[in-house]
Amino acid sequence: MPDSALYDVSLRIAYEFEHPAAANRTILRVQPLTSGTQQLVTGLVSTAPAHDYRRDGTDFFGNATTEITFDLPLDRIEFRFAGRVRTGAGESVLDLSGDLSRLSAEVAETRDIGPASPHHFLGASPRVPPAAEIAAFARDVLGTAPRSAREGVLAICDAIHAEFTFDSTATDVTTPPIEAFLNRRGVCQDISHVAIAALRAVGIPAAYVSGFLRTVPPPGQPRLEGADAMHAWIRAWCGAETGWIEIDPTNAMPAGRDHIAVAIGRDYSDVAPVKGAMRSVGSHRTYQQVDVIAPA
Repeated sequence: MPDSALYDVSLRIAYEFEHPAAANRTILRVQPLTSGTQQLVTGLVSTAPAHDYRRDGTDFFGNATTEITFDLPLDRIEFRFAGRVRTGAGESVLDLSGDLSRLSAEVAETRDIGPASPHHFLGASPRVPPAAEIAAFARDVLGTAPRSAREGVLAICDAIHAEFTFDSTATDVTTPPIEAFLNRRGVCQDISHVAIAALRAVGIPAAYVSGFLRTVPPPGQPRLEGADAMHAWIRAWCGAETGWIEIDPTNAMPAGRDHIAVAIGRDYSDVAPVKGAMRSVGSHRTYQQVDVIAPA
């Protein structure tokens, strides 16, 4: 595949419980997608200790799912993925999208209601409700000048990037987008949720993408193990001719060869890497380690 990259990916997510947790049932979305210019070459999802029941499948949006249950109480659980992924070059810089003022009509003319249909990504979703302040911000960014749909997406994402300070201590996984927006601080999940809310507010269908981002150490310094982290970015539908484009608003760049998509959904609630229920008392701690390495 021309202009592609090959990466070995490993992920470890561990939970330690103050008191053993019983009746644990979990759905994992940790295996990268095969979609578009990305190909999962090989991959294995595993647990430690070994699970008592497992079922692999896909959800409505085509994300790989692994349902896991444990019958015995556990004081520690570790979920793992290891595999190899080939990624493509990302979006073309050529703008073939139509005028933004026509986008709503193009959505209405779309008869497809499959997983990639823009209809699923235009209204409110569990983690991205309407927010008047975010809508006003998006309208101010666009102004009244004519723009293509792609230009509108980039303008809003660039404006959000300029406004936000990346701060891993400012929010947690449950922080609403409006809170992160008003404080102008947060992490990639918050920035992506705000971007999705802003785009939908002006009629642009927008989706959430979870995945991995390959990081490069400063010149002359060794790469740190586990330095890569799970990341989030967005997809935006720019009309029937262009379809979906992927933008990383946290870094103000198109998603490219260093972005490895794991799951796509309306917001984080559709793509959480670990989601489930258990019976437990007391506190727990969580650890995560990701490595994305180009093989020699």
